[in-house]
Amino acid sequence: MKYSGIGGQAVIEGIMMKNGDTYAVGVRKPDGDIEVKLDTYVSFAKRHPIGKLPIIRGVVAFVESMAIGLKTLMYSASFYEEDEEEKPSRFELWLERTFGDKLDKIIISGSMVLAMLLALVIFMWLPLFIASFLRPFMENESLLALFEGFIRVGIFIAYVKLVSRTEDIRRTFMYHGAEHKCINCIEHGLPLTVDNVMISSKEHKRCGTSFIFLVMIISILFFMVIRPEGIMMRLLSRVLLVPVIAGVSYEVLMAAGKHDNFLMNLISKPGLWMQGLTTKEPDRDMAEVAIAAVEAVFDWRAYEKEAFPELYGAKQQAPVPVASADKASIDREGCSL
Repeated sequence: MKYSGIGGQAVIEGIMMKNGDTYAVGVRKPDGDIEVKLDTYVSFAKRHPIGKLPIIRGVVAFVESMAIGLKTLMYSASFYEEDEEEKPSRFELWLERTFGDKLDKIIISGSMVLAMLLALVIFMWLPLFIASFLRPFMENESLLALFEGFIRVGIFIAYVKLVSRTEDIRRTFMYHGAEHKCINCIEHGLPLTVDNVMISSKEHKRCGTSFIFLVMIISILFFMVIRPEGIMMRLLSRVLLVPVIAGVSYEVLMAAGKHDNFLMNLISKPGLWMQGLTTKEPDRDMAEVAIAAVEAVFDWRAYEKEAFPELYGAKQQAPVPVASADKASIDREGCSL
């Protein structure tokens, strides 16, 4: 596997793929066609050098990925709104009059703040509150921090299991799998075809699920060392340390995604296991959407020729491990590179 730099996110009946400052959203519309929208986003780190510093760049990347994710999610949802929309309320009309073109940005910002507050309460404060009941019986603060971490992981698993029971979320997890399969296909030197995407792995080291899991594990290590007295100080520490924990987790995630060695693979294992909850096997139609989104922002042919010269030499073609019934058509695609 060789690092390509592209990443993405599943949206409603589609996928967002990002490469540098450019990202594309591919959506399977209700009529069956694929709509691809291309857009740009100049990162804070490119405009302000401080955003490139270790740890800080992780916080910046996390916030920006949330902003782009919510924006693309709203765009994909627009294809599946009811044909007969209800008459807007007075409050909605007031919002449109007051904020005008800025309304979407305000909605995205408000949604981000609400999502982060809910995540803080559910995954930081609630585990601390539950673990506090053991404090009279357990004097070892390190063990309490470890127990709090186990509760945090348990809540996350229960949450994912619960939401995945709905049909919409299950399909979103399938598109999540298609996103990973596309990136794995490219980073393993295979021509980007539906057949090759379908045989690629649905787990990937740089996944957001792995990032969340790393945040949980690294938070245990932080809270085992940093042990303020008093419940209010402990609650405050869970807030103040979130950016630091997220920044450290980002650095570990990127290192694991760029290096293929025993240590990095070992660190990635738990996150890859967790992805079994948030990714599902996609169908071929979903793979087509993922490919359309990738090709809008990434020249995978040029990348593979440079990254895999041993496979894409003048007289060579990439080996494609697929069933013999499909091999001939895929080899023709490989020869055209």
